[in-house]
Amino acid sequence: MDVLTKEQRRKNMQNIHSKNTKIEVKLRKALWKKGYRYRKNYDRLPGKPDIVLTKYKIAIFCDGEFFHGKDWEVLKPRLEKSNNSEFWIKKISRNRERDDEINKRLLYEGWTVIRFWGEDILKRTDECVKVIEEAVFDICMEDMS
Repeated sequence: MDVLTKEQRRKNMQNIHSKNTKIEVKLRKALWKKGYRYRKNYDRLPGKPDIVLTKYKIAIFCDGEFFHGKDWEVLKPRLEKSNNSEFWIKKISRNRERDDEINKRLLYEGWTVIRFWGEDILKRTDECVKVIEEAVFDICMEDMS
């Protein structure tokens, strides 16, 4: 396991952005190509979803595996052995709780919430787009009934 100096770690953290990440841009381009128009980082909704299809009331989040605690039951024990473990466990646990709270609020307000892991967007973009298209189809079918 590589150990970073404080300066290296600080530089790494500075390069992590919350908007226009590689995964967001890749998914947005794929949606645009399919003819979907959307809002980015929509601050009128709880959690400021990365992509919002307002026409269909679909909120899409592009979550990074580390910060949103993918495979938490595996990640947490690894973090317990790392530097600053208390900080990271607390931070990621709170992010996971917040994600859950945001999902519930949006669902309560009548929105469809879709969350993708960054890895899935990068490796299986077409499948992610299909999930969104299925949600659009379901919403259109509901509206017709």
